[in-house]
Amino acid sequence: MKTRRLGRTGYEVSEIGLGCWQLGGDFGPVGDDTAKAILDAAVNAGINFWDTADVYGGGLSESRIGAFPKAGAVKVVTKVGRSSTLFPNRYTKEGVRQSLLGSAQRLGVSTLDLAQLHCVPTSVLRDGAIFRWMDELRDEGLVRHWGASVETIEEALLCLEQPGCATLQIIFNLLRQDAATQLLPKAAEKDVGIIVRLPLASGLLTGKFDKTSVFEASDHRNYNRDGEAFSVGETFSGIPFDRGVELVAELKGLAPEGMPMSQFALRWILDHPQVSTVIAGVSKPEQIADNVAASEQRSLFPALSKQLGEWYEKTVKPEIRGGV
Repeated sequence: MKTRRLGRTGYEVSEIGLGCWQLGGDFGPVGDDTAKAILDAAVNAGINFWDTADVYGGGLSESRIGAFPKAGAVKVVTKVGRSSTLFPNRYTKEGVRQSLLGSAQRLGVSTLDLAQLHCVPTSVLRDGAIFRWMDELRDEGLVRHWGASVETIEEALLCLEQPGCATLQIIFNLLRQDAATQLLPKAAEKDVGIIVRLPLASGLLTGKFDKTSVFEASDHRNYNRDGEAFSVGETFSGIPFDRGVELVAELKGLAPEGMPMSQFALRWILDHPQVSTVIAGVSKPEQIADNVAASEQRSLFPALSKQLGEWYEKTVKPEIRGGV
């Protein structure tokens, strides 16, 4: 597995990471044996960067990682700010501290390697107090570094202004390309690590769905398809599902011969050198090998990358809901 530097944290992280939202059961039930098999497969594949959050399964994702015997060999990062004790307008320094202490306890550590603000409201970011609290909690030793997971480029740029912000986690994929020009160069100038989430647009970019595909009631791709539960941009990158299926069909015609759709999508992200790691979630251990294979695929030709950018601007961007 190839590694990249995670900005000013100095951490050397696998360029394909593991998103652990699925371990909380938010994409449908995942049993304990399956969860352990996923983590085993990740370790065996050389994936040393795992991303979780306190609200994934109400702490279940963190607890499963904390109970995993080999978790000490990887960088486990978590998030804070979406629990009912804080979101949307009850943020205090003590509340943030208690949430982080709970994460540390579930993960079985005394200091968190990296804690990320978890899609907190734009108004809270503009106020700025939460950034000072994170600096202070870092200085107290509760976290080694802090960053932010954001929903829009506007929010990312607000966080980028903060000297203490070491990483940004963003939505970036073939169906959400704006960060390539509007954010990534600025992050590189400030040595802020870029963590990409939703690289496969909630699975759309695997190319395995059609308009008849159905999802379990507990899967956010069912209950948040149109933003009923949280930001619509977090599900299928804000693209209406049926339209997303059509767009992916167009992409299949552009993929290099012999390159699976999911690897094509991941390779496009990895071709941006400012990206430190791509956190791809899985619900089955065998899916990890497919994600990891993207790291070994050849870079896309510049002419194809240019074509994909033009296709996005003309065809995809007008379809996005929830902001970019």
